[in-house]
Amino acid sequence: MSYHTQRSKSPHHDGSELYVSNAAPALGEFVTLRVRIPSSYTFAKAFVRIYHDGEPRSFELKRKKKEATESWWEVRVEIYNISTAYRFVFVDEGKYEWLNAAGCFDYDVHSNNDFQIVALPAYPQWIKSSVFYQIFPDRFAKSNDIHPLPDWAKPRQWNELPGARNKQTGTELYGGDLKGVEEHLDHIVELGVNGIYFTPFFPARSNHRYDATSFDHVDPILGGNRAMFSLVTAASKRKIRLLGDLTSNHCGVGHSWLSKAIKEKNSKERGYFYWDKSIKHGYVGWWDLASLPKLNFNSQSLRNAMYAGKNSIVKQWLKPKYGMSGWRIDVGNMTGRLGTDDLHDEVMHGIRKAMDEVKPEAWLVAENADFVASDLNGLGWHGAMNYQGFMRPVWNWINSNSTIGGGFQGLPFTMPKITGQQLVASMSQFNSSIPWRSLVASMLLLDSHDTARMRTVVLGNRQAHLSAMAMLLTYPGTPSIFAGDEIGLEGAWGEDSRRTINWDDQSGWDHEFFAEVKKLVHIRRQRDGLINGGLRWLAIETDYIAYLRESKKESLLIFISRKGVKVKIDVSPYGYECKQSLYGQSAEGETVTIDTKTAVQGVWLLQAKNA
Repeated sequence: MSYHTQRSKSPHHDGSELYVSNAAPALGEFVTLRVRIPSSYTFAKAFVRIYHDGEPRSFELKRKKKEATESWWEVRVEIYNISTAYRFVFVDEGKYEWLNAAGCFDYDVHSNNDFQIVALPAYPQWIKSSVFYQIFPDRFAKSNDIHPLPDWAKPRQWNELPGARNKQTGTELYGGDLKGVEEHLDHIVELGVNGIYFTPFFPARSNHRYDATSFDHVDPILGGNRAMFSLVTAASKRKIRLLGDLTSNHCGVGHSWLSKAIKEKNSKERGYFYWDKSIKHGYVGWWDLASLPKLNFNSQSLRNAMYAGKNSIVKQWLKPKYGMSGWRIDVGNMTGRLGTDDLHDEVMHGIRKAMDEVKPEAWLVAENADFVASDLNGLGWHGAMNYQGFMRPVWNWINSNSTIGGGFQGLPFTMPKITGQQLVASMSQFNSSIPWRSLVASMLLLDSHDTARMRTVVLGNRQAHLSAMAMLLTYPGTPSIFAGDEIGLEGAWGEDSRRTINWDDQSGWDHEFFAEVKKLVHIRRQRDGLINGGLRWLAIETDYIAYLRESKKESLLIFISRKGVKVKIDVSPYGYECKQSLYGQSAEGETVTIDTKTAVQGVWLLQAKNA
């Protein structure tokens, strides 16, 4: 049996409430910054280096509180700018170490990884205690209502598996609808989630609906606006919020905007698109696809229609009548970008402004906003679908099926198999490039409608899947569970993962797994350490990790392994002992002993030693 590598020897600071007195201050306001320093860490003086109007200034920290194993140091600084970068330095004879969001370094570091404060209203506070449930409308549940079958659709029987990769892939229609969702809200309530993220519900010429023919109403195949209004009412009674999905980058070839633009060259809609005579169809499509015309935001009229106008698409669906609580933006990284045009930031900020005007508490999360750190600087998207800083590293660490993930990760080769040290290094690198507020306002996910399912990634290993699920529900961010994951659905690639749920015969459900996920969802939604806590890594080893989530009200220990391990986790160097087991095996005192032949997970409530 081995002890984990001790990680309690360095100072710690993050953007959570224990360390920053106000993460969303007004300009001119003073903010107190705190650093937690182990007693074994010695220095003569400590300073914060903070940028005021682009110029670095330094202010000395003072010790405010001494505890048995740690002490708290702090400094009060004035916020001059919308974006404020800062880091700490500790000096002594022969000592010179910087602490930034990437860690502690004994050499000069660049401000790219500084901690960041954004002087704007905070992200919607309700997401802190939310867990979302992603629904692909055609595949979740089917009511007995009869809807018109479009000419593009190839009907499928409900419990058939999706077909192979071919031209028919996007045209297979199973008939799921919004009334079907409403009829199965009890399942969602039983799971314990309090949010639903819908992939697009607009009319289109595909089952995925990312090629909208209109943004003004719900697809009649799903039951139309009437079904949506009924669902909004039913969900609201159960305190479940709904998140819509918008393609700001493109529309579908069947959209009236394109039809009018082609027919009337002097129309305002002509300016909504990019035109190129060298292309057979005459306009630029996203990824050269004629089915997805690229939108041109040089057009102010398009901006008004999409987000800026009084009755814009972005605003309309957030109004009480329509009931959305926010937007997930499809390929947000590509919106407004084409060749020499880079209008991305203008459009991103415009969408954020529109949402703030009509519904300031609405959540704005973008796909692929995790590619470029500046997209998550707090001024535009609240957060990203956290593929880069969470899902991909977790897949690389826990997978038993490496051939399944390379393509989705944008790699021309199979995904790697990494250690726990590489997992944490990868996640920490992502986290250090963005403000804390952007991390916790990002959507956490193990998989989605675009990827293989986690159960297939781990080759059916329930315990490994449970470890991944436990990490999803205890790591900073807003978790999202793809419908069917909670009962062990499989899928080897995007369309294959969009399997239907068999409501009539539940013998194929993994009921034992479902029961465990319900416990974890309940913990995620109820425990203050997960709602408001920071993140400190306690143990990082090849096959397991352990971390602390600490808030003003409580401290939690999380343990995740990808396989069987023998280890002792000692929390006494942090001044803690175990008070209560919230999930997993029982533990008392200063040490948690784990001896297992399979992947294992645990959550423990801690208390100050000898409290």
